Amino acid sequence: METAPRALTGDITFRDAGPADVDALVALIESAYRGDASRAGWTTEADILEGQRTDPRGVVEVIESPASRLLAVERDGALVACCQLEHRGEHAYFGMFAVSPAEQGAGLGKMIIAEAERVAREEWGAREMHMTVISVREDLIAWYERRGYRRTGKMTPFPYGDERFGIPQRADLEFELLVKELQAVNGADLTP
Repeated sequence: METAPRALTGDITFRDAGPADVDALVALIESAYRGDASRAGWTTEADILEGQRTDPRGVVEVIESPASRLLAVERDGALVACCQLEHRGEHAYFGMFAVSPAEQGAGLGKMIIAEAERVAREEWGAREMHMTVISVREDLIAWYERRGYRRTGKMTPFPYGDERFGIPQRADLEFELLVKELQAVNGADLTP
């Protein structure tokens, strides 16, 4: 029996993450992807990867990079999600996307990706959004396709042996590049 999606309630705010947010962001990202707690949401990678998804150093690098922004998403003042945006010239890279398992299924992810696309388009003049997704995550790729992303078939290898990215439980992991063209606002030309 399929249940109706939960309603998104509360005051949702977006802000740039700072050094004081690092521990909470690491905990959020880990909760969305690793361990038994992540199984409460649908974004879990617990069946394909063990170990960590990120660490404080990785989060600090994103926060401190002049080409990146790490958006912290709060509902009623509590951290519930985040995403990384990196300015790469004509395109922006979208990554480090995590929504608390308790907050999944109510439309928050759609709202976050729309805000990320708006920032990339309006603040950086990006023409495309790029991201990489583990290719065996068909359900997640399908979710992005419903948001207008297309599979490119361009693969990059998973960093086997580098436990900073997790401990693979399968030998066939690789990342696929997904791309979405960002539409100009009101027909405006995005030429920098």
